Amino acid sequence: MMELNGIKPADGAKHYKRRVGRGIGSGLGKTAGRGHKGQKSRAGGYHKVGFEGGQMPMQRRLPKRGFKSHLLKFNAEVTLTALQRLGASEVNLVTLKQAGLVGELAKVVKIIKTGELTIAVTLSGIGATVAAKAAIEAAGGSLS
Repeated sequence: MMELNGIKPADGAKHYKRRVGRGIGSGLGKTAGRGHKGQKSRAGGYHKVGFEGGQMPMQRRLPKRGFKSHLLKFNAEVTLTALQRLGASEVNLVTLKQAGLVGELAKVVKIIKTGELTIAVTLSGIGATVAAKAAIEAAGGSLS
């Protein structure tokens, strides 16, 4: 039977905090595991991330490249293949969101020509690339 005074943590769950600078016998006396001299051995002595001893740091030597618009999260793309799988005759932003083809934040949706479309689809409030528009109209659909 288990008693409250017999409860103890699992093996390896608890371990003693390393106490440095407490004499030779501890194995971490004198320099307390910091080695001899130098910036890292001193109290409060360290450098910021990316510091290279005064040399121009890597992140400043390399050229700045690229840009990612914070408005991208409001844009979405839907392929012709996805429209085919959806199988709806009338498609708008709400139906695409309900089907999970675009994210909840999407405001601007564009159909792109990837795959084939054989069913007639009427798009309302959704854009399409030139090639996608041609494919939709060839299948008997329309854009409004």
